[in-house]
Amino acid sequence: MSTSIRGTRLRALLRRWRGAPLTWLIVGGFVLMAATAIGTALTVERFRQNAIESGRDSLESAVRLLAGHFDREFEHFSVLPTSIIAEMESHGIESADVFRGEMATLAMHEMLRAKATGWSDVAGANLFDSNGVLINSSKRWPIADIRISDRRYFNRLKDNPASKEEVELVRGRFGSGPGIVFARRVSGLNGEFLGAVTRAITPDQLESFFATTRLGEESSIAMHHQNGQLLARIPRAEAMIGQNFRKAPAGQIAVFEHPFVTTQLRSPIDGRERIVASRMLTREPLVVVATKSLDATLASWRTQTKFFVALAVLSNALLVATLYLVFRQMTRRLSLEKQRLDTAMNTMTQALLMFDQDERLIVCNRRYLDMYGLSADVVKPGVHFRDVIQYRHDTGSFQGNVEAYCDGILSAAGRTQSSVVETNDARLIEIRNQPAASGGWLATHEDVTDRVRAEERIAHMAHYDTLTDLPNRVLLRGHLESRVAELAEGKPFTILYIDIDEFKDVNDSLGHEIGDELLRQVATRLRSCVTANDLVARLGGDEFAIIKAGTSDQVELTMLAERILTALRVPMNCKGQEIPVEASIGIAIAPDHGDNLDDLLKCADLAMYAAKSEGRRSFRYFVPEYDAKVRRRRELEFDLRQALARDEFEVHYQPLVDLAANVVTGCEALLRWRHPERGTVSPAEFIPVAEETGLIGEIGEWVLRQACAEATIWPDQIRVAVNVSPVQFRSKTLALKVAAVLADSGLAPGRLELEITEMVLIRDDEEALTILKQLRQLGVRIALDDFGTGYSSLSYLHRFPFDKIKIDRSFISDIGEPDGSCPIVQAVVTMAAARHMATTAEGVETEAQREILRRLGCSQMQGYLFSPAVPALQVRQLLSAQQALRPEGPRPPADCLPLRGVAGGGPSRSPARAGQVS
Repeated sequence: MSTSIRGTRLRALLRRWRGAPLTWLIVGGFVLMAATAIGTALTVERFRQNAIESGRDSLESAVRLLAGHFDREFEHFSVLPTSIIAEMESHGIESADVFRGEMATLAMHEMLRAKATGWSDVAGANLFDSNGVLINSSKRWPIADIRISDRRYFNRLKDNPASKEEVELVRGRFGSGPGIVFARRVSGLNGEFLGAVTRAITPDQLESFFATTRLGEESSIAMHHQNGQLLARIPRAEAMIGQNFRKAPAGQIAVFEHPFVTTQLRSPIDGRERIVASRMLTREPLVVVATKSLDATLASWRTQTKFFVALAVLSNALLVATLYLVFRQMTRRLSLEKQRLDTAMNTMTQALLMFDQDERLIVCNRRYLDMYGLSADVVKPGVHFRDVIQYRHDTGSFQGNVEAYCDGILSAAGRTQSSVVETNDARLIEIRNQPAASGGWLATHEDVTDRVRAEERIAHMAHYDTLTDLPNRVLLRGHLESRVAELAEGKPFTILYIDIDEFKDVNDSLGHEIGDELLRQVATRLRSCVTANDLVARLGGDEFAIIKAGTSDQVELTMLAERILTALRVPMNCKGQEIPVEASIGIAIAPDHGDNLDDLLKCADLAMYAAKSEGRRSFRYFVPEYDAKVRRRRELEFDLRQALARDEFEVHYQPLVDLAANVVTGCEALLRWRHPERGTVSPAEFIPVAEETGLIGEIGEWVLRQACAEATIWPDQIRVAVNVSPVQFRSKTLALKVAAVLADSGLAPGRLELEITEMVLIRDDEEALTILKQLRQLGVRIALDDFGTGYSSLSYLHRFPFDKIKIDRSFISDIGEPDGSCPIVQAVVTMAAARHMATTAEGVETEAQREILRRLGCSQMQGYLFSPAVPALQVRQLLSAQQALRPEGPRPPADCLPLRGVAGGGPSRSPARAGQVS
C-alpha cells in the first residue's frame, strides 16, 4: 500500500475521531438541558399533587378525629335522656293525661335534677307533654310557661312513631342565642305519643372545641345536620348559622349523603376554591366538615417551585459553561489520549497485534516483542504477516513450517481461531485470532502457563483426597465404570471396603491433628499392600476402598485382606503416640456379586457393615443374606415409625425389692412392642434401630409420660425408674421435657428415678454433668445403670453424686461360685455406701443369690426371682396386695409377702435388658 493512501486513511480516521465526539457532546448537552427543563416541570407538578394529597390527608385525619370525639361526647350526652325515658317508661303509663299528671310533680323534678347533676348544657333536661307544653325541668321549679308545639322537631316526633330522636337548631327560648336541641320521643305501652325529653347545647360549645384543632391558615371546621343545616362553624359566620347547604353542586350534596367524603369545591361561604373533607357521626344525624383553601394548601409548593425553577436555570447555565470548557479542552486531550492508548497497549499482559486486509501490521504492543525477544525495528507497522513469522523462526521463537502455519491462519480468515502452543522454555501460550469488521484480524498472545497449571491442580483436587492424596470417591467411580465395562472382556475385579474401627475415639481422645496423621499413615500402609495395577481410594472420614484388578480368587483375596489387617495392626507413631489400628473389611467380587456399579458398591458396603456388626477386626465376603438383613431392618424401621401412632407400644414394670425389708419400693418401666403381624418384637431388635434413626427421642418421651402417669396411681412411697438413652441425653432440652412431664402428670419429682449408662458421660462428660445437675435441681433421682460393664470410671462417682448404682446382671449370675464376682460386688456396694448411694442388683434369679446380696449389704434387687416385667394392671394388684398387708404400723416380716405371686413359680432365666428404653 502506498504512503499517500495510508496517509489519507489516517487523516480520515483522525477526523472521525475528532468530529464524532464533539458532535455527540453538543447534542448531548442540548438533550440534557431539555431533560432538565422537562424534569423540573414534572417535579413541580408532582410536588403540587403531593401538596394537595397531603392537605387532603390532613383534613381527613382531622374530621376522623373530630367525628370520633363527638361520637363519644354525644353518646355520653345521650345517657341522661335515655335514662330518664327508661325511668318514665318503667312506670307503665298508658295515656298522655296520666303521663302529664305523674310527670308534673316536684318528685319528678327532684329526680330530673339528680340525674342531670354534672351534665353541661343550656337548659338542662326538659319534659314536654303530648301538646308541647313544658311539664317539668331539671333546671327550675316551679316551671315556666314554655311551649314547643310550633317546633318542627316536636311535630316530627309526634307525627312519626318511627322517629325516636330529632336534632335541630332553634332560636332560643332557653337562652339569648341559638341552641342545638336533641329531642327524644316518649311512647306509651302501646306506642302512643306521650311527650318528649329535650336537651340543648349552643353552637359556642362546639366552636370552642373546634378552636382547639389547629388546621392552619384559611381553614374552617363546621358541624352540619345531615339535612344540610349549618349548626356551628369556625371561623364564625353568624349570618350563615341555620342555613341549609344541601344544594347544588353535586359534590356539595355528596357531603351530606355519604359516610365520608374528600373533594374539592368552591366554598358557598367565601367563594374560594377549597379542599373539603367530611365524615358523618355514627349515632347522631350530624356531619363534621373541615376545609382549607387551595391557596393555603399550595403555599409551600409555590416556595418549592421558585426554588426548583431557579435551580434548573442555574443548572442549564452551568451546563452551557461546562460544554464550552469541554469543547475547548477536547482537542488538547486527543493527543494525550493517544499517548495513554500507547501506554495501555504496552502495559497489557497480553501480546497484541492488528493486521489489515492486506496482511500488513497496523499496530503491535511491546508485550509481543518482549514475549518472543523481537526487535521493534523489524516488527513495526507495515511489515507483512509472513515476514513477522519468518523473523520469529529465524530468532528461534517459532518452531515449525512458516508457510504452512501462515497458510493455515489466512485460510481461516473470517472466523475466530484459538490454540495453545508450548515454547522452547516450557511456557504455554494461547494464540487467539479474531476477524475485524473492516477486514484483517486482531491477534492476541495471554501467557497461560500459570492458569493451566492452576487448572491442573484444581482438577487434581477434584479427584484426589487433600489429606492422603489418594483418589477420592469421584475418581473411584470413574475407575469402576471402566472396570465394569471390561467385564464383558472376561476381566474380573474386586472391591474391598475398609472402615477403621473406633476411629472416632482417637479423634475425641487425642485430637483431630493426630487423627489426620493416623489417616495419612493408614493410606501409606494400604498402598504397600497392593500392586501398581490396583487402586487405593479414600471415600471420606475413616472409610477407604481398594479396587483389585484381574482376580476373583477368594484364596488370593483372603490373603490380601489378612495382609491389610496385619499391616494396620502394627502400631503407627503419630506425633509421639503409638496407635495400633483395627479395621473391618467388606469384599464384593465382580461379576460373581453383580455387574452393575451401584449394586457392587452396595454389596461391598453391606459386607463391611456385616464385619463391623459381627465383632469388627475382620473381613466378610458379600452374601445375599446381608441384603435381606438390610431389607428387614428397613421394614422394621418403617413399622417402628408407625408404632406410636398405631398404639402398638406397651409399658411393663419390673418390681424393685428392698433386700432388708423384703418389700417392693419401686418399679422399672420397660418398653414392649406388640406388632400386629410380627407378634412381640424383641427390644434387642428394635431399640438399636430407634437409637440410630433418632426415633428414640419421641418413643422415650412417650414412655416417660406413661410411666409417670401410671406411678401417680401407686402408693406414695413407690418410685418409678425410667431409662434415658445417650441419644436423648444429647438434647439440651431434656430437663425441660422432664419438668413438663412431671407437671402434666402431677408426680412428685422425688418419685421419679432416671437411669443412665456410662456412655452418656463418655461422649461429652462436661455437657452431661450440666444436664445431670439440671435434673437434680428438679428433685429427680439419678441412677447409674450397668455399672462395671463399660468404661467405668470412679471419677464419675466423685464428680456427680448419683443416688443409686445398678450392678449389672453379669456380676450376679456367678456370685455364688468360688471364683465368681462376689468380691467385685462387695467392692461396689462398699464404695457406694461410702458415697451415700444405694445399690440395686439386676438379674437375681435364685434364693442363694438374694441371700448373698443381702449379706453383702446390697440395697435392692430385681429379677425373675421376684417378678419379670409385667403389665401395669398386675403391678397395681401386687402393690395393692402389699399395701393391704401393711396399712398401718410396722413393716411385716419377709415371709408375709407374696414374693412368688408375680413371678409365678421358681427362678427362670431373664431376657437381656435391651427392653429398657432410653
